[in-house]
Amino acid sequence: MAEFNERESNGQEFDEQEFEKAYEQETNRVNEQLEEEILFAMIGDVNTGKSSTINQIIGDEVAMVGAKPGETTGIDRFVYREKIIFADTPGLDDINNENSQETMKFYKDADVILFFLNAVGTVFSDGERKSFELISKANKNILFVLNKIDAADDIPGLIHYVKQNTNHKYKVVPISSRTGENIDKLRNEILEILKKKSKEIQFARLIKEKSPIANKWILGASGSATAVGAAPLPGSDFIPLTGIQVGLMVKLAALYEKPLSKERARELAIATITGNIGKTLFRQVVKFVPGAGSVAGGSIAGGMTLTLGYAIKYAYENNIELDANSLKSLYEHFSKKTKKEK
Repeated sequence: MAEFNERESNGQEFDEQEFEKAYEQETNRVNEQLEEEILFAMIGDVNTGKSSTINQIIGDEVAMVGAKPGETTGIDRFVYREKIIFADTPGLDDINNENSQETMKFYKDADVILFFLNAVGTVFSDGERKSFELISKANKNILFVLNKIDAADDIPGLIHYVKQNTNHKYKVVPISSRTGENIDKLRNEILEILKKKSKEIQFARLIKEKSPIANKWILGASGSATAVGAAPLPGSDFIPLTGIQVGLMVKLAALYEKPLSKERARELAIATITGNIGKTLFRQVVKFVPGAGSVAGGSIAGGMTLTLGYAIKYAYENNIELDANSLKSLYEHFSKKTKKEK
């Protein structure tokens, strides 16, 4: 492992205490999430494309893995990699009262309810409306999945119709499970619900197409870093910035299922935050742009975090060993790329 000078010319030190706190907090948070189960309840007619949609979301034949036949309630469960459970549920108007009660308990416990509608059928029929009204009393985490849009007309009109009949309280995501259209959007909506339950990492790491999720996390961290960097006191951004960047490193490592030891995370943090690619760059911009002040600080803090995230993502996706030297070269590469894109 390469050695680095932990002091800059002004005598400031790498904040070991802040790093330890950020690393432990984020690592514990990720590990806790990875112990959680996630339960998806799927409701919809047999021709609404539930299985094909789930396979598209995950990028694997989920419907063929761990299938367990329905019991008294008529619920079919598909277990994916032990912690993710997709359950195909019957319409509540099609089962007897005793089973309806059991099924309602199931809906109440679900983390996300995917309510499938067929865009080329009778959208939001009387039976679907009745089921929705019952389910929404037990659980508000409902996403309407309007499938088969590749074979339907007036999609905006159908979306408006569903929203109008549900008091505009629920998201309606139009997709095609055949072509994959808008699957990313559906993933993002699912992740938003799971984020509120602190379960988004468990779900995200099982998705094969990780790049869009990584991009979203990187942009979010960059935005937070920009806000922190805009603090009025020069240099005051670098302590909380440690937490943001270390948190991003740990999350990306979990997403790509790559080990990130405390020692390696510390090495990367030192190289980024206290090395020439960190504070020095910040001070140079303030020096050469008179009056830049907090705006320059925010810009550099956000840009530094953005390129850090993209460099780590690139390394993971291309099986590049991450250390301070490789990070520096990747950081410089993505810094130039970011400037060109702007």
